[in-house]
Amino acid sequence: VRLSPRAYRRITLLALLALGVIVVSGAAVRLTGSGLGCSTWPNCEPGSLVPHEESGPHGLIEFVNRLFTGVVSISVALAVLGSLRREPRRRNLTWWSWSLVAGVLAQIVLGGLTVIFELSPPFVMGHFLLSAVLVGCATVLHHRAGEADRGHRRPVATDEIRLLAKVLIAAATIVLVTGTVVTGAGPHGGDEEVARLDFFVPDVVRLHSIAVWILLAATVWTFVLVRRGGASPVVDRALRLLLGAIVVQGAIGYTQYFTGVPVGLVAAHVVGAMLVWVATVHVLLTTTTVEPSAKPAEPRLAEPVS
Repeated sequence: VRLSPRAYRRITLLALLALGVIVVSGAAVRLTGSGLGCSTWPNCEPGSLVPHEESGPHGLIEFVNRLFTGVVSISVALAVLGSLRREPRRRNLTWWSWSLVAGVLAQIVLGGLTVIFELSPPFVMGHFLLSAVLVGCATVLHHRAGEADRGHRRPVATDEIRLLAKVLIAAATIVLVTGTVVTGAGPHGGDEEVARLDFFVPDVVRLHSIAVWILLAATVWTFVLVRRGGASPVVDRALRLLLGAIVVQGAIGYTQYFTGVPVGLVAAHVVGAMLVWVATVHVLLTTTTVEPSAKPAEPRLAEPVS
């Protein structure tokens, strides 16, 4: 069975959505205190793949999250198989899809270590950051799958804007890292007995907030340059989405901090973090495009000789 480019792009969207949802479901495990609902790995309980009745709702929540990892694995496997059956086949799509496989395997191992080390904050932080890397790779794969199969890549933004797009990636990365530090020091550790990072929470929150303001300032400056005619309308639209996502995410962040970090707002903040990250990667991707090659001219029939 051969896949059309449009059908394969739907598969890449499925993989992207699955990888995004697993981040949120993982946050739900932590926010409900179910991080150690399953006491072992890969089994949920010693000698049992599924949780016991004694595990209660925490065991069920953690087990469902592990089951969803299977959905993620299937969607990623489909992305790889689809890249091999896509017509025409493109090497860059195959490489990006295999990067998802490598990331998911690393996540499975890291998830096991997180349970073994009883939700030690550095492992939880690494688990989230690796998830962000996977979501970023899936965003690239989905975008590349929508590009022309033949042609040459050309910039649609000035050198300054393309450099700033890379700066936005670096700034967003710092935001994610500092955000995990806040999580590691904050109250929602996944279990009441889990040790927290020995940081004063207001200090790390302030550091995280500064990182967000830097990202916002860099985004606004990039947007100003684009509005001056430095890039195509596609980049302009991508920056609008990013600006909107940052503003909403910032509002959620400040609200959750000043209202005692309620679970619902923390969950919304996790969703927002992934949306900001995807929007940032999308901005960089839109600064270049593949210009389709001209189709060869149809051979003309010889004129009849009179």
